[in-house]
Amino acid sequence: MSATSPQVRQGWQGRFYEDFEVGDIYRHPLGRTVSETDNTWFTLLSMNTNQAHFNAQHAAESEFGKPLVVSTLTLAIAIGQSVTDVTQNAFANLGLDDVKFSHPVFAGDTLWSESIVLSKRESGSRPKAGIVTIRTRTLNQDGAVVCSFVRTFYVHKHGAQAGRDSFPVAAEPLTVN
Repeated sequence: MSATSPQVRQGWQGRFYEDFEVGDIYRHPLGRTVSETDNTWFTLLSMNTNQAHFNAQHAAESEFGKPLVVSTLTLAIAIGQSVTDVTQNAFANLGLDDVKFSHPVFAGDTLWSESIVLSKRESGSRPKAGIVTIRTRTLNQDGAVVCSFVRTFYVHKHGAQAGRDSFPVAAEPLTVN
């Protein structure tokens, strides 16, 4: 066994402004199965009192026959799924437009999202940042589009002080043994 020091390998740091190209598509790697508990908690947190989301008897009498997942939970999951690819180095969302919920989501559905870069431009007021616009769509396990939206955000450029690695320096080095 070698006596060389372990090497720190840089993990995925997300994209910076320069890394975005119009037309690029990012398939976000993590699917998310929505549970009944997720839906109940989100209903309570968001104070959504529509019984279609938490009253099984009421929902059974609806055209869907069972409780619907709160649409804003679907949107929150879709945005969250995209962070690792598009907004890991963003510092402000500027707009969320053209939001559509095109298919119902139920507990047990697994959601997957992908985004396409629609536009990018330099910031006129922040020289170390740019503005990127993406369209994201979210699919269920059967490939049905359940949600879509356009999002615009500020993102740091490479080398921006705010985009630096902020991992703390350990008091003791990490070793093999």
